Amino acid sequence: MATLRSSSSQSHSSSSPSSGSSPLRRAVGTGPRSMSASSSSSVAVPCDDRDSDQTSEGDSESLSAGEGSDFEDNLRRNVKKRAAKRPLKTSPVAKRPKKGSQMVRAHGQKESEPPASDLFDAVKAAKSDMQSLVDEWLDSYKQDQDAGFLELINFFIRSCGCKGTVTSEMFKKMSNSEIIQHLTEQFNEDSGDYPLIAPGPSWKKFQGSFCEFVRTLVYRCQYSLLYDGFPIDNLISLLTGLSDSQVRAFRHTSTLAAMKLMTSLVRVAFQLSLHKDNNQRQYETERNKGPGQRAPERLESLLEKHKELKEHQEEIEGMMNALFRGVFVHRYRDVLPEIRAICIEEIGSWMQSYSTSFLTDSYLKYIGWTLHDKHRDVRLKCLKALKGLYGNRDWTARLELFTSRFKDRLVSMVMDREYDVAVEAVRLLTLILKNMEGMLTEADCESIYPVVYASNRALASAVGEFLYWKLFCPECETRTVGERERRRSPRSQRTFFHLLLSFFVESELHYHAAYLVDSLWDCAGPQLKDWESLTSLLLEKDQSVCHLVARGGDLSSPSRKPGEISLLTCERHRCHGRWGGGVLGDGGWPPCDSVFHPPATSDLGDVQESTLTEILVSSVRQASEGHPPVGRVTGRKGLTPKERKIQADDKVKLTEHLIPLLPQLLAKFSADAEKVAPLLQLLSYFDLNIYCTRRLEKHLELLLQQLQEVVVKHAEPAVLEAGAHALYLLCNPEFTFFSRVDFARSQLVDLLTDRFQQELEELLQSSFLDEDEVYSLAATLKRLSALYNAHDLTRWELYEPCYRLLRKAVDTGEVPHQVILPALTLVYFSILWTLTHVSGSGASQKQLLNLKGRMVAFCELCQNCLSDVDPEIQEQAFVLLSDLLLIFGPQMIVGGREFLRPLVFIPEATLQSELASFLMDHVFIQPGGLGSGHSQEDHLQIEQLHQRRRLLAGFCKLLLYGVLEMDAASDVFKHYNKFYNDYGDIIKETLTRARQIDRSHCSRILLLSLKQLYTELLQEQGPQGLNELPAFIEMRDLARRFALSFGPQQLQNRDLVVMLHKEGIRFSLSELPPAGSSSQPPNLAFLELLSEFSPRLFHQDKQLLLSYLEKCLQRVSQAPGRPWGPVTTYCQSLSPVESTAEANPQGYPRSKKRRIEGPSRRHREDISASQEESLQLNSIPPTPTLTSTAVKSRQPLGGLEEMEEGGGSELAFTQGQPLLGAQRLRSSSPQHFQTPLNSLGPGLGSRLTRLSLMEEDVEELEIQNDSSEEWQGTGKQSSPSEHGLDLLDFTELNTEVSVPKTDWKAG
Repeated sequence: MATLRSSSSQSHSSSSPSSGSSPLRRAVGTGPRSMSASSSSSVAVPCDDRDSDQTSEGDSESLSAGEGSDFEDNLRRNVKKRAAKRPLKTSPVAKRPKKGSQMVRAHGQKESEPPASDLFDAVKAAKSDMQSLVDEWLDSYKQDQDAGFLELINFFIRSCGCKGTVTSEMFKKMSNSEIIQHLTEQFNEDSGDYPLIAPGPSWKKFQGSFCEFVRTLVYRCQYSLLYDGFPIDNLISLLTGLSDSQVRAFRHTSTLAAMKLMTSLVRVAFQLSLHKDNNQRQYETERNKGPGQRAPERLESLLEKHKELKEHQEEIEGMMNALFRGVFVHRYRDVLPEIRAICIEEIGSWMQSYSTSFLTDSYLKYIGWTLHDKHRDVRLKCLKALKGLYGNRDWTARLELFTSRFKDRLVSMVMDREYDVAVEAVRLLTLILKNMEGMLTEADCESIYPVVYASNRALASAVGEFLYWKLFCPECETRTVGERERRRSPRSQRTFFHLLLSFFVESELHYHAAYLVDSLWDCAGPQLKDWESLTSLLLEKDQSVCHLVARGGDLSSPSRKPGEISLLTCERHRCHGRWGGGVLGDGGWPPCDSVFHPPATSDLGDVQESTLTEILVSSVRQASEGHPPVGRVTGRKGLTPKERKIQADDKVKLTEHLIPLLPQLLAKFSADAEKVAPLLQLLSYFDLNIYCTRRLEKHLELLLQQLQEVVVKHAEPAVLEAGAHALYLLCNPEFTFFSRVDFARSQLVDLLTDRFQQELEELLQSSFLDEDEVYSLAATLKRLSALYNAHDLTRWELYEPCYRLLRKAVDTGEVPHQVILPALTLVYFSILWTLTHVSGSGASQKQLLNLKGRMVAFCELCQNCLSDVDPEIQEQAFVLLSDLLLIFGPQMIVGGREFLRPLVFIPEATLQSELASFLMDHVFIQPGGLGSGHSQEDHLQIEQLHQRRRLLAGFCKLLLYGVLEMDAASDVFKHYNKFYNDYGDIIKETLTRARQIDRSHCSRILLLSLKQLYTELLQEQGPQGLNELPAFIEMRDLARRFALSFGPQQLQNRDLVVMLHKEGIRFSLSELPPAGSSSQPPNLAFLELLSEFSPRLFHQDKQLLLSYLEKCLQRVSQAPGRPWGPVTTYCQSLSPVESTAEANPQGYPRSKKRRIEGPSRRHREDISASQEESLQLNSIPPTPTLTSTAVKSRQPLGGLEEMEEGGGSELAFTQGQPLLGAQRLRSSSPQHFQTPLNSLGPGLGSRLTRLSLMEEDVEELEIQNDSSEEWQGTGKQSSPSEHGLDLLDFTELNTEVSVPKTDWKAG
């Protein structure tokens, strides 16, 4: 069969939206012409003269729209030529409509025509067998071909969501473009949904049923009707025209139908090619027979059959060419991503179904181009289509040119921003790696390796599989059963772990092997769970053995004489190895395909042993717990029953294997803290009951001995913590061996306590200790502190000796700081364990007071340590002090623990002050930028930053739990902007929680923070040019950030923002200039900071604040004609809508005047001074009962009052009277009308004009509907008539008014 030829370059112009013809006419004007066949592949569709000329010249390019002829005319002529093949036309039989179907007809449709919705309703319901449905339609089609075909066309039209139908008169007299235009006019699009994308359960399966119907239709017609007069050409022509429509529903649905039709035709063409090849073989076999055996009649029948198959094949090829050039070439780059995805998905299926014709570069290029699509679904379809191709090794030869052209793009897609796309890209590259040897270079692979440590587990696992096939299984594509068994042998397993070590250590991509183990778990789980090989590698002695296997010889058991050590070199990669004598095999070194190679000897270095230990612990944890490491995201919520069964079995296996070996591992690495700490963590993943059930108590004794030795030998915090936790796991009273473990623990604590008592007496009696004695005492205290953290050591009474030690350190300063740090922690744990004992309801008053006395005494020691010269002691004292104050804070008695009230401790003012001072000196220091994180200094800076964040978090918790005064939060909030990168999240959370506790107090604290910063700057720089300093600009940024923290709830925060402005104005004028001086008050620049909060105000509140500012400024003398800059800036920020506030000649701010007619102006001028003295926050006209969001009022604010000068209470701000609401209701403006919200109809927009929304002389007051909002401080809920809404803040309304688009055109 001839290969189909694409004409994308010629036909792209036909779908240009800039064509001069109308879109609907252009929709069908281009599609038919683009279906003319090339000279090598004839289409069984006759053409008119112009098309014939083009065909004879071998040109298959598409004609532009509007050049003159419609392809449906040619199709109709073709149908007439094939009319002789049709069966005789019988009288139409009335078809019984399906139950529940509805007959939707266009105007003028006759009653005798078949209903348009029978097929559609049946496919939508998806309840009957699709083959039976198609057979039923075929029966009706054979009885009345015209009516049956119209029913099929109307099915596709109805599937687009169009309400109209195509009648027989329309089909006979109108061209396709006219039919589509007529249907477009009848397309009553109530919403943007159509059947393919409509929500709801009834449409959920429609697309699948629709595609299945098209597939079944072609399948049932492939042997008869497809070649015997079925007007498939007319259907293709209609679908081609619809696919070029600008109506999205037409274009999407018809493209899906055309592509599924093409897919079915491709399968038919493939079957025809198989029949044709079979027929050709039969013909050749019959012709090669001898003259006596040859059957001429059979040869003639085979030849006739071959001719018929060839005609059918050419006819199918013509249909496929028409669909490909008329639909696919235009729609694979459609603006709608769903359409592009359909095209790419289907062309991938064509290549897999009929690779002989479609798996060529002329078709592959469409997938390659679409790899750059901006939509994830399209890129995903491209990769999935390519996966189906690269998965077949027989097709890889035809993909070499495509791979070399688009390989770089495929490799770059590993870093795609969409994880699912990146995962598919890695899986595709894995197939290329397995089936196309040498296609991926080392540079390509090295760019993929780092992704194995990605946070997304699916992506990391995919790269882990790629890594496994590239480095650990280089011969995986030719493996056999014997090879599989060989790789699972101990030698192959050791080689695997050597390669794994080499990759992790030499790549230097990450510091934690747990993420590499997790990435390889899905593909190399059996190898990673080979704990026997892991432990044997860790426990083996020094042996010079090479584990690489050479051709012709085994290097693992050489006959080596002492001293015969030579150097071998891999000639390809120059990797060196030690060889202990012997003779290489005849083949020499094997070809090496890996970048990383195992070491030639089994001797592991210190780094390799540490890494292998971490790999062992990580694999044990993964098998026991079944979840990825911390920070790696997985979409799974839990394990399946089968996975839980495997997890339980693995836990038993690893426990049985490691229980005897763990003491040996601890004995070998007992002096190495880096290896001992992770080994001790293995107990966390054991099934400890096996010690009892399998009679392994002797191994428990060995473990306890090694555990005691490790604790006594080491002083590193990580080792001591791991040891104490391991001992805690074993000290479970439910275990039968608890008495043994408890006895061992008592022995260990007795040993350490006796040593501590002896060394403490030496310290207290002697005035000088050498370094060894100091180290010994500090190490003993660290061990006891670690044990005290996990175990109750109260009966050893360590509080008193430690307290004496700390008291001497505070009084004399002669105790080394190495001793003070663990002693502080030890006393802290002692207090907590004592609290645990007295928390029961049976505690006596004496016990509570004794504990309270110990806690207070320790707090005094910590307070003294805050002024120590050693910063470590200061930070440790601060951490312990903040924790204790929080534990013994007011919340201790919450939850029915009133009997603990004697233990509640509130710090004194001096202690609170010292805590705040410590925070300023140790946390809010000059921020420094962190480096890349690779150098030692960068790591040190990161650790220091974490410690400072810990200190700040402890202080903030004291604030939020009421231990410290909330006003102390100003010391934290004022650094919000400057230290945003370091502590922004902590401060923001503290601010949010503080606002939830007390909104009003939190707002005052924000203002207090700004006051403190302003006062500090004023004292340093003076009042001159203050607002031009960089520090002042930073303060403005901080004020802006504070303003944004109020959020979008403008009404909820209204009283708070007004209060903040009011107190800010008072502060700015709190200090007056000397008498007779014309200079501005020193705090006046603070008004510029207040201006950052002005956008949070309602417009009517801005007017009130302007009046209040004017009243306050009357007490300040000012040179005439010279307004102060801060006053002008602040007034401009309070100007409604536009910055039009001006200062009067005396420098006082002038409230904005509105154009007021008649009595309204006189009413405003008659307001008495007594009314101005009391500024009412709720001085807002009452809300009309039913008001539209577009209502504007020209009436003035009737009762504008001003705030009292000095004694105005906050209650006066929040409890005011509604003003003259009747005037607002009696508005006489012609643009003002009241319409009930529940009666608003679609004509509302026709009564609203843009001019009515943008009047310049209208004040910015508007009716507010949030009538149920509770005002802070009022003690009552406001009625619907007490709230106002700015017109520009109509988003506060909860009622939505729907206005049709057409109604707005009148404006």
